Amino acid sequence: MRRRTLHIETSVDIDAKAADVWSVLVEVERWPEWTESVSEVQRLDTGGLTTASKVRLKQPRLPAMVWRVTEIEPPTSFSWSASGGGVTTTAGHLVRAGQDGTVRVTLSIDQHGPMARVLGLFTSGLTRRYLHMEAQGLKRRCEA
Repeated sequence: MRRRTLHIETSVDIDAKAADVWSVLVEVERWPEWTESVSEVQRLDTGGLTTASKVRLKQPRLPAMVWRVTEIEPPTSFSWSASGGGVTTTAGHLVRAGQDGTVRVTLSIDQHGPMARVLGLFTSGLTRRYLHMEAQGLKRRCEA
């Protein structure tokens, strides 16, 4: 098991059905419509999001990266990873229905590799802001 060098996580409660939140979350091509932290998304395959699906994602102030889905458990979670420059980044997306009719979404970023600590010094603030933007954008989209 690789040791995490950086872990960032944020959660948001959404007043919507879990199935609706899941469908918005896995329609990754439409992320630029609801979060300013993603400027461009291109699916590199077709069909629904599955293990081994690949997505080219561009975020402001960061280079475009190709993300590969490593785990997916519809309708509750998926993870994907991207590597470059001595760092592997894994992003987690978890949807949990609450007893009060809301949904809790937890988004996380883990980075490891020989350059992860150095990269984290320069990008952890931006990463935190982007995760927060994504969580709040998802909330606005699903509650609209």
